[in-house]
Amino acid sequence: MKHSNISVFIPHIGCPMMCSFCNQRTISGTQKAPSGEEVREICREAFTMISDKENCEIAFFGGSFTAIPHDYRIELLESVRDFVGKDKLKGIRISTRPDCIDDDILRELMYYHVTSIELGCQSMHDEVLKLNRRGHDSECVETASRLIKSYGFELGLQMMTGLYGSSPELDRYTADRILRICPDTVRIYPVVVLEGTELAKLYKKGEYDIYGLDEMVSLCSEFMSAFSDKGIRVIKCGLHASEMVEGEMVAGYYHPAFRELCESRIFRNMLEKSLEKYHETSFTVLVNNRSLSKAQGHKRSNIEYFSKKGISLKFIQDMSVAPGDFILTIDNTKKGSN
Repeated sequence: MKHSNISVFIPHIGCPMMCSFCNQRTISGTQKAPSGEEVREICREAFTMISDKENCEIAFFGGSFTAIPHDYRIELLESVRDFVGKDKLKGIRISTRPDCIDDDILRELMYYHVTSIELGCQSMHDEVLKLNRRGHDSECVETASRLIKSYGFELGLQMMTGLYGSSPELDRYTADRILRICPDTVRIYPVVVLEGTELAKLYKKGEYDIYGLDEMVSLCSEFMSAFSDKGIRVIKCGLHASEMVEGEMVAGYYHPAFRELCESRIFRNMLEKSLEKYHETSFTVLVNNRSLSKAQGHKRSNIEYFSKKGISLKFIQDMSVAPGDFILTIDNTKKGSN
């Protein structure tokens, strides 16, 4: 069954740092912290519309949930407790900082039926963390991750690619260390430079440059494949669509179909590897209808890519092929044609 969230956005309250990339007002789309009663009303309205309640969580996103003042945190948790439990919603999902996790907090979260905890680790390279003002090191991420898993929570880790001071090699270093932690889920966020952030200042002064879009797509698709191969679900790749983000973006990799770009690249890489053993130039590719757009590429980019290499691909939908897979055959109808 497909997982879903009732999302509640909490602005930048209680977080001890202002990271180089952070403009929380833009990300969450609000400056006003919702009251417990407002959150209760959000859940009440959504609850009646959800059919698959067992696969739905109430998700507190937008800030560092365990860093907000204790009384307000309890107010929020109390406001939703009637919606979770047996025959109700699966539980509660929160996101927070790795240095805002300890035994007392985890026991509190267990009491209120929190089921999933996502940590914004962003990078696992200490110098990159320092340059981007994260306020914690990579060991803190590993310690918090171990503690969360020991309590039985679902663990999610969030990484950012292309941060100030990073490089493709250091981004791979981060992905490798996340793979060793083996969280249940991962979110990959290519950097989007927002107005009003330290990154925007550095970018405008020429002290911070970003990768090319093609390189970033290639890198993120590589990570998506690596996580998937280890059974780690990539639940997000790219910043969520937002008119506010588009309006305040200075540079970076915001694209409403960024994940599709990466999934298309994964398919392209798989096709290219399979084609290496052939000398022919015309092929038929059978794909599941759910994978057709990814196989052809965003705006048919994969078809154009292979066409420039002198390779013709004809995609045919076939429901017997597993989603994400394909069957490649030589297209004999093209043999001998001009």
